[in-house]
Amino acid sequence: MIETKVKETTRAQESTNAIERLYITMRHLLNRGFYKPSGVSGNALRNALLLLRPEIYGSVAEEKAELNGLIYVLERLPEGIEQCRYINLTSDEGFSKSHLTPIIPPKRRRNCYRIDEEQMNIEITRGRSDIYDILTHLTFLFIESDKICDRVFIEESNTTIRDWQKLETFISKEERTDTEREVVLIHVANILGRTFEEVTEMHRKLAKKENQDRFLNVVYWLGKLALEEVTTGNKRTITFSPLLRERLGHHIHGERWADTIKTTLHENGLLNRPVHIISANMHSVMNTLFAKKALKKEFPNNPSLDIYEALSSTKNGPLRKKVEQHAKKNGMLFIDDKSGANIDVQIFDVAKFGEGACCYEFSGTDRARQKPIIFVMDYAFGEQAYETIDELLKPIEIEGQKQFLNVESISIMGKAGILEGGKGDLMIPTAHIFEGTADNYPFKNELGTKDFEGCGLKVMEGTMVTVLGTSLQNKDILRFFYESTWNVIGLEMEGVHYQKAVQSASKIRNSIKKDVKVRYAYYASDNPLKTGSTLASGGLGTTGVKPTYLITDRILKQIFS
Repeated sequence: MIETKVKETTRAQESTNAIERLYITMRHLLNRGFYKPSGVSGNALRNALLLLRPEIYGSVAEEKAELNGLIYVLERLPEGIEQCRYINLTSDEGFSKSHLTPIIPPKRRRNCYRIDEEQMNIEITRGRSDIYDILTHLTFLFIESDKICDRVFIEESNTTIRDWQKLETFISKEERTDTEREVVLIHVANILGRTFEEVTEMHRKLAKKENQDRFLNVVYWLGKLALEEVTTGNKRTITFSPLLRERLGHHIHGERWADTIKTTLHENGLLNRPVHIISANMHSVMNTLFAKKALKKEFPNNPSLDIYEALSSTKNGPLRKKVEQHAKKNGMLFIDDKSGANIDVQIFDVAKFGEGACCYEFSGTDRARQKPIIFVMDYAFGEQAYETIDELLKPIEIEGQKQFLNVESISIMGKAGILEGGKGDLMIPTAHIFEGTADNYPFKNELGTKDFEGCGLKVMEGTMVTVLGTSLQNKDILRFFYESTWNVIGLEMEGVHYQKAVQSASKIRNSIKKDVKVRYAYYASDNPLKTGSTLASGGLGTTGVKPTYLITDRILKQIFS
């Protein structure tokens, strides 16, 4: 008789289980309608996150405070959320018509409203991925909050340590000197278990003109609310509005967004023209089409890359405005999204390109009705990619007749985490697989490594993993994917959702051609397998300019040829 040994659970399997528990718990809480971070459900989220130990959250599972992860989270949550005991996730429920001013986080397009001193409302218009993203970041904040409480609260005497008292005194002052600030930073370094140098650098990074001591305020309020839970029993609470729970998954914002676009195409006589859809940012396609021609006086002999780097600088607003005006003169329509999807759109009518206005020549017939339109949509977020493309590819009804879009190609360009290489390198997928499931979407990619030969960047070709949230990146899972026969080269959040919409439209619903061309290409924003190279380590800066425009150029060359 053959004996079989039961294999021990690997870290990758433990991490996979932790992610599954996180999402099952989040879905349960959403259906339930509320939870308390310090309650049973809140603790289940914390324990799963601590077991997972995502790379972005660094030392979250250690006693010392995690500073880079804190910056990453604060850039994606509304300013002042650390002061709020009540956080309410809502649908678009008309807050924009109130006296309240929306607070928009710098790295996430979502409207948030400070209702009063204790409550923050966050509008969810981009589906479940948005909710998962917020809850994961909030869980991190609560873990860090409790770390502060544990270090400053003396349970035996129901008092706090001297360092905390000094911070309280400093925060209560209206006038603060640099000397006092430096002294309190020494106390905060002790509270956080970090060096004075580290907390000083954090203070500098988070400082704003109108709020110089933002870092100290964040530490104080995180600690204060956690202390109040322990001493007074005033618990923090996360709620989900009834309207949000009712609307979730019904494509309300995606449908509004798609209807606006198809109506605009109809009104401009563009509905029957060949369409090339590109998911990208709101500058690369426009600049690649027109910048060199629009700025020939300013850059007579400069290579394209110099022009694109100049346009990416925040100092060169007038140059960007000039390119935009040139594009509008040559048939560009801009749709400022009001649907709540937060996805703006540019439509380029190739038939209206003036002679010598564009950097590319269309090699098709000269008949205007056959010339294509190039449709550029801003980045979707996670599952929102399915919602928007699925709604866009549905036919529009005009005078009782269904009219289908004449879609020639769909191109997706985006940022992704790379598993071999560094920031700025390229990934060309041959298939998308969905993390945590057996779902896989192979396809024929019109782009290949041959299109990028001699570009000076590392180019990887293989499978991409669509993850449930980049904030849950885990080295053990990624290393398993990388070393296994899945041949995984990178990870991102939208690929499966885009391809699912394209395949259902072309192969099941027959709303677009069965042989529609698809192009996917990504450039690396980070390498989560390298220490110090995660998304929390900072942005790409000018490193992203070359790959962005390189991919855009290859997409446009294929469209124009």
